[in-house]
Amino acid sequence: MVTFKTFAKTCRAFSAHKGGTFAVAFAGASAMLLLGLGYAVNVGQIYSAKSALLASLDTAVTSTARGITLGDTTKEEAPDLVRAFLATNAQNSMLRGRDVQLTNLTIDDTARTVSATATVDLAMLFPVFQSGNTQHIEVSSAAVYSDKKIEVVMMLDVTGSMAEKNKLRDLKVAASNAVDTFFSMQDKKKERIRMAMVPYSTAVNAGRLAPSSVFVERSLGDRRGAPSNRAPRLVSNTASEGTCATERKGHYALSDVGPDVAMVNRDFFSKSRAGAECPSVAIVPLTTDSASLKKSIRKFEAAGTTAGHIGIQWSWYLLSSKWNSVLLQPAQPSAYDTKKTGKIAILMTDGLFNVEYSGAKEDDDVFVDNPNSGPARRSKQTAKALCAAMKEQGIEIFTIGFALTSDAKDTLRDCASADSGKTRHYFEAANGQELDDAFQTIARNVERLALTR
Repeated sequence: MVTFKTFAKTCRAFSAHKGGTFAVAFAGASAMLLLGLGYAVNVGQIYSAKSALLASLDTAVTSTARGITLGDTTKEEAPDLVRAFLATNAQNSMLRGRDVQLTNLTIDDTARTVSATATVDLAMLFPVFQSGNTQHIEVSSAAVYSDKKIEVVMMLDVTGSMAEKNKLRDLKVAASNAVDTFFSMQDKKKERIRMAMVPYSTAVNAGRLAPSSVFVERSLGDRRGAPSNRAPRLVSNTASEGTCATERKGHYALSDVGPDVAMVNRDFFSKSRAGAECPSVAIVPLTTDSASLKKSIRKFEAAGTTAGHIGIQWSWYLLSSKWNSVLLQPAQPSAYDTKKTGKIAILMTDGLFNVEYSGAKEDDDVFVDNPNSGPARRSKQTAKALCAAMKEQGIEIFTIGFALTSDAKDTLRDCASADSGKTRHYFEAANGQELDDAFQTIARNVERLALTR
């Protein structure tokens, strides 16, 4: 690396050269080099200052919009709050000691936005190329304050491997903290955030939705697409056959149609899986009751293998208004409309998806503990196809791999929505603290996505 000291030493050596022609040429070249160096320093200085000013203004505007959204701040208080946030954030950056000004603030009741412009005059280190001694820097930012709804589903792995190394304990802590963080964004007088939860292992416990949503296959001949729950032959009998659900089959396998069109199957082969096919805790449809969510999380038990695509299916169903015919009104999802409702899926696993029923020809082909096996390939393919279909509907997907092997990472990467700006969608966590950090980062991202344009 060429340092300024090295450059100066080289200049002195060349300037000592006795050749007159060379000295004149060197003097001209040195002047151009110094001008170029000064220009580069100025560009870097301006870029850094502009980035710091924009970051400070973004935070100020977003925090103020959040306050208006939650009912903590009135519109009349907004200008003073933006100025206070801007001043504090600027002093914690490279703009410390500089006179940062809020030059414009507009609160638009129609667009429901807080818009602002801020400026700073920056003293230049090298006033070259007629740039003057100072540069006037101006940035603008805007954030939304609104009653935009947020619907979040957490798909949580409770398979047998989660019993190892305190992973289930870590998940309980991280998931409970995530619930608290999401609902901390809630104005209790005007609730707009609801959360759902899908614990999964070898299958999903459909709970109270099973009688109206799950088609129990009683013979090999039933292993096909399930009928509508309005069909004359409704075979579910949860009193004797439980509430377990495997994946939907047939024409609607990759669809979120409601059970009034096609129920979800409970595969005939699941009968031979010794009861480990269902988590002990049932799914929780959308709710504003954080206590009920955390109560369910505390009851998690680790058992079974990893049918991740089944967890993804049910996560989609709990975000889809097409399932409103079997959900009580407080749990009914809103219609797909990204301007009115942000729909978020958080998909978490600690291992390779390795269970799949619909493509199995016999019971032994449902689960094989091998990343290259038929069940693993089928489950991964179905998972990726489901994620793609969800994203087409405007659902934003975040994924978390907890102490994953490399074989499982590609599925989560493909499922995650594309990163945008500062927003990450794929996370890897090696321990409990990193798992908690991942959930918290996602919660903050969701809040920012709901507020920032």
